[in-house]
Amino acid sequence: MEHYKKAQLKKHAIGYVIGFVLSLIITLVAFWMVYAHTHGAQFSFPSNVLIPMLGILAFSQFVVQLVYFLHLGTEQKPRWKLVVFWFMVIVVLIVVVGSLWIMQNLNYNMMPAPENMNLQTQKGL
Repeated sequence: MEHYKKAQLKKHAIGYVIGFVLSLIITLVAFWMVYAHTHGAQFSFPSNVLIPMLGILAFSQFVVQLVYFLHLGTEQKPRWKLVVFWFMVIVVLIVVVGSLWIMQNLNYNMMPAPENMNLQTQKGL
């Protein structure tokens, strides 16, 4: 029984080390890409390539965190962690999309009409 516990502990420790190393590599690659871009290094990506690549690295960092540290997808049935995770994703999407929608709508409705813009730019008004 104790041999089984030691094997499980070793398995979990190896998983945490792998997750840490992957997270560190992804973070350093993203940092190097931005640093090279902002400091004009000899090899740097243009902005239209850098931004999507940073998005891909951020998503891969997200997956590494979920799998290696939150152990999402490694549980037996029923998969309550997975259900709670997807519920959280839906709630966050509703909040973010709703906030952007409200801000865009307010921006559209609060902007002055073009004919009033001319009056505001004239002196003495």
